[in-house]
Amino acid sequence: MRREILVLLLAASGAAQAGIPLLNATCPGNIEVHADRGGPVYINGKEGKLKTFNDNYFEAKGSGVTISLSINPDGSADVSYTGKNRANGVCQVKE
Repeated sequence: MRREILVLLLAASGAAQAGIPLLNATCPGNIEVHADRGGPVYINGKEGKLKTFNDNYFEAKGSGVTISLSINPDGSADVSYTGKNRANGVCQVKE
C-alpha cells in the first residue's frame, strides 16, 4: 500500500512540474527555435540567454530576438517572438 501511494505522489509531482519541453518551432522572419527538455533554448542554432519567470514561462534572448515560451496546463507549448523594430509574431510549433 505504501509503495502505491509513493508511486502516485511521484507521478502527481512530475505532472505538476512543467519546465521546458523538447520542441522545435518556426517563427516569421526565418527564425528557427529548438529547445531541449529542461533547456537550453537555441535560436537559429545559437544558444540563447534563458530567463525563467516561473515553471510555465520562459524567455530566451539571442540573435537579435526574444523568444517567449509558455507551457499550457495540458503540457503543450506556445512560442512567440519579439525582434527589432517591434517585429513580433506567433511561432508555429512543429509536432
